[in-house]
Amino acid sequence: MTTTPTVLFICQHNAGRSQLGAALLDHLAGDRFTATSAGLSPADEVNPAVAATVAELGVDISANVPRAVTPADLEEADVVVLMKPGLTLPSTPRGEVLEWSFPNPEAWDTDAVRPLREAVAARIQSTLVAR
Repeated sequence: MTTTPTVLFICQHNAGRSQLGAALLDHLAGDRFTATSAGLSPADEVNPAVAATVAELGVDISANVPRAVTPADLEEADVVVLMKPGLTLPSTPRGEVLEWSFPNPEAWDTDAVRPLREAVAARIQSTLVAR
């Protein structure tokens, strides 16, 4: 029996980049992976511009609640994707660690987030889905 690999996307606030990564992996890879996300200091809500750009793809993340990454998350993940290099994690991940460098869309509008969405989707496609 093969288990589905878990991919954990992490950014600072779990409001933009990591939410975007998890939503796009779900969208692009379907049930080939289990996508989760977390942050180091969670925001109160998902970035509305990020939610709007994935809604354009038919994916609704508007009700997601940002959460803090835990040592258990890091132990369970087969792949940990840091959406910003150099993040200090609460423990050492068990799985493979990928460090990607994407800008924080915290104050961006939807038009500004679309190119980020496309860049993250391309990286997911070439790095994870193509495996």
